[in-house]
Amino acid sequence: MDSASSPSSQDSVPLTQSLHDVLSGLHQRPYPHVPNPPNCKKRASVALILRVRPTYEHWPESTSSAVTDNSASVQQRLDTFFSQSWVHHGQPEALFIKRASRVGDRWTGHVALPGGKRDPEDSDDKSAAIREASEEIGLDLTAEDCVYIGNLPERIVTTSLGTIPLMVLCPFVFLLTCSDSPTLKLQPTEVASTHWVPLEALLSSSLRTVEHVDMTQRLANMGGIMARVASRSMMGYMQFPAIRLAPTESLQSNTTPGLTPKNEQRQSLFRRLFSWGSISPADQDIGISRPLLLWGLTLGIMADFLDLLPPHTAVKLWHYPNFTAPDLRLLINVLTYRLRKRNRRLVESGARPNNTAVDAQTAAVPVKEIGGNDNGSQNNIGIEGLGVGQYYGPSDKGLNGSTYALEIMLRGYYDRLRLALYIFVAWRIALGSTAAFYAWRFLRQVR
Repeated sequence: MDSASSPSSQDSVPLTQSLHDVLSGLHQRPYPHVPNPPNCKKRASVALILRVRPTYEHWPESTSSAVTDNSASVQQRLDTFFSQSWVHHGQPEALFIKRASRVGDRWTGHVALPGGKRDPEDSDDKSAAIREASEEIGLDLTAEDCVYIGNLPERIVTTSLGTIPLMVLCPFVFLLTCSDSPTLKLQPTEVASTHWVPLEALLSSSLRTVEHVDMTQRLANMGGIMARVASRSMMGYMQFPAIRLAPTESLQSNTTPGLTPKNEQRQSLFRRLFSWGSISPADQDIGISRPLLLWGLTLGIMADFLDLLPPHTAVKLWHYPNFTAPDLRLLINVLTYRLRKRNRRLVESGARPNNTAVDAQTAAVPVKEIGGNDNGSQNNIGIEGLGVGQYYGPSDKGLNGSTYALEIMLRGYYDRLRLALYIFVAWRIALGSTAAFYAWRFLRQVR
């Protein structure tokens, strides 16, 4: 898709002013509650924590008491906070965590938002987000210098290759009104590091990249290492859209792998080949040297939020997932060309799908739509890790009129992708068989 320039070059309105409008809208118009589907009891919550970093030329003298006055309404506190000169000229930022290294944890080393599963003692989903933020990073989201804004679209997390619901994920937005950096206390077993990242960087096209995901991990249990090596050699890795983070401030846990360099012996060629066959890129180098990439569920949550801000380019910056194997990539592009072109036209026309937040791993849909929708077609969620954005088409008028563009973009895509995989496997088998036949004939002639 076409790339977009940075928001500062397209819009003279300060980002803080747009952020003020977005936070006011989120508070005034909360997203609907998504109940648990049948046979799915788990719920989880995450906290999107925002702050405004002062600039050198506009340093704050003091914080207005009206901002920390809990008796004032949320709207009044927002208006007072954003009316301050240092805030108006400041740089909005979001807080991310990098998860600690744990054996067997599929989220090891991933960039995420503070959060976790809801416990029985939590009174509601928001309470779970507040408790998890306190436990993981030592930040009290109930303090007087923190304003609870509202929620983002809740979503049902499903299995990677199907629509079996696993849990409901609930994102909540909080704003810190203090001008100095809060003191964070990282839980070493959960969090390797924290990073404050400017929203302007997240909106920039220059930081868009891809994350390579090993889709053969499931084969290790079915066919062992050899099956996994063969599958990876044939298909390569799967590529998903991602954002390369550019933090302004980072805090490393003292137990983070790679924080203190160690003298390590060079691995043998056999050991490196074994590691290549058994470990995916996401599992390798999970210390501080690995790039911070925002993708997957967290990118889906952030895209819901970022696309509310100008220049509203989430769709233009987004691209379809594909594989690294050249012939498989070409096959997928050919089989999905007309579908992608049709879906793009629907997005550009401002077509309105159901009020659904969908990425490749999640869906915020009515319970009756899990596994199928009103017209009988399957609600295919797809394979891991896409972002979800809200699109402002010609007929959209704001938060209450927004639609989910990537839900339209992905309609039917994973059906074609699976078909491409079947054709690709048959093609590779036929190619290998033909090569083996002619090799056999050549050897007979030589003899």
